[in-house]
Amino acid sequence: MRSLLSLDNSTASTNSTNHHHKWVGPIGHCVITVDVNGSGDFRSVQAAVDSVPANNRENVVIKISAGYYIEKVVVPVTKPYITFQGAGRDATIIEWHDRACDRGPNGQQLRTYRTASVTVFASYFSARNISFKNTAPAPLPGMQGWQAAAFRISGDKAYFSGCGFYGAQDTLCDDAGRHYFKECYIEGSIDFIFGNGRSMYKNCEIHSIATGFGSIAAQYRNTEEEKTGFAFVRCRVTGTGPLYVGRAMGQYARIVYSYTYFDDLVTHGGWDDWESTNIHTHNRNKTVLLGVYKCWGPGAEALKGIPSGQELDYNSAHRFLVKSFVNGRHWIAPSDS
Repeated sequence: MRSLLSLDNSTASTNSTNHHHKWVGPIGHCVITVDVNGSGDFRSVQAAVDSVPANNRENVVIKISAGYYIEKVVVPVTKPYITFQGAGRDATIIEWHDRACDRGPNGQQLRTYRTASVTVFASYFSARNISFKNTAPAPLPGMQGWQAAAFRISGDKAYFSGCGFYGAQDTLCDDAGRHYFKECYIEGSIDFIFGNGRSMYKNCEIHSIATGFGSIAAQYRNTEEEKTGFAFVRCRVTGTGPLYVGRAMGQYARIVYSYTYFDDLVTHGGWDDWESTNIHTHNRNKTVLLGVYKCWGPGAEALKGIPSGQELDYNSAHRFLVKSFVNGRHWIAPSDS
């Protein structure tokens, strides 16, 4: 398997020659096996992560055999360069069931960000051919405290290929850092992709299980200086509605769909710019970017010609079409983009 870090190695080697900087990236390769039935090095994914030394400098591939791994997993910030490699999106599943209203060991409510079945704080994390689930029941609209994340990515330069993310409200916490999702399946009902990541979703299926109403993406960019935003490229939006395709939870939120197919599930108006709940909104229509470019399908018409959305031209859309949006040329191998 070609590492997504291979470009970093070659680039850094050149830089170290030219500028006399010692390369401190991953050196070497290590494989750890996990099998829930006991045939691997470990039975649990967390035990495998725990075995990786702090300040790891190797590319560590954790091969996770087919099966259900019912556990809560955390990859700490001190353990970069880890890959979770499953046996297939439908074969290898890590799942847990926390909700925001549940109480943690300290007796306090978990709140949304601590509900994730898998949380990654480390940089240079990747996952391939594996699914992450939060199995808490889906809330009815208006229910409080039922946010239940399947995955939280808070590390920089994270790559996902052929992965599944399953939940209802707040399925995927795209929290912080640069991230690239390729050919993934993401399922949920309300704000099921949310956070302030700088992320590209390419050739993904975004599947709504909303009842009553739902929303796909809630983006939190709050200042003009932040480079964050969600770029959806050649995706498919399927499932049930009515559905907002994006909500601007930050004053400068950016969500752009390009070349994306929409089922007939988009609510009239398509976008929610959060004006009704934010007191700093008098210039919001000038600072929020909720855009579409060459989208299609029966639901795409609901996104056109509305005040809170924008139909982009090529010059406006181009930066959201290419992996340089996440500086991908520097850390994603060409075969992986």
